Amino acid sequence: MTPTPAYRRLGVEERRHQLLEAALSLFAHRPPEDVSLDDVAEAAGVSRPLVYRYFPGGKQQLYEGALRSAAEELELCFDEPLEGPLPQRLSRALDRYLAFVDEHDAGFSALLQGGSVVETSRTTAIVDRVRRTAAEHILSHLGVAEPGPRLRMTVRMWITSVEAASLIWLDEGKQPPVDELRDWLVEQFAATLTVTAGRDPQTAAVVRDALGSDTGD
Repeated sequence: MTPTPAYRRLGVEERRHQLLEAALSLFAHRPPEDVSLDDVAEAAGVSRPLVYRYFPGGKQQLYEGALRSAAEELELCFDEPLEGPLPQRLSRALDRYLAFVDEHDAGFSALLQGGSVVETSRTTAIVDRVRRTAAEHILSHLGVAEPGPRLRMTVRMWITSVEAASLIWLDEGKQPPVDELRDWLVEQFAATLTVTAGRDPQTAAVVRDALGSDTGD
């Protein structure tokens, strides 16, 4: 007879966080539909009834909670004070973002890699909120309150490229070194803005003001 896993008493929030972290790790390496509540309980070192106590809605509620937990941390990464040159601000924001990716690689993959049969409009909205929040932060760094479609698209495209680069970086054994990846992504943003500036006066003004570059417009 398999004994019930022993666990130490934790506060409500600490226990909930423990269960979410265990779930994120499992969801990242296996399709969520292949992960049972027993698996989560075993990974967390607790009993199955305890998992149900915190997540009475079952695996779907746990899955959404795990995604939301990772999303809330990612949303804070680009919340950088509007001080100093833009490239330095972006570098500091990316340092936090990539540190999260490095430390929570399983959770990051679980957040961004969709396609699960348990994916719902709510889980999609969680991921989309991260992207939109990041875009709002970036636009505030650019000093733009009302971005036009070209500038807004440029920012959102770059955020998507940061996500893709991060996932590929994990898949490539975290190579190149993280500081090189960070600098490369900052340079890509400047280059993308410069290309858009050739077609959009608003972006051209942003490039002159935020990056100190003359686009020749």
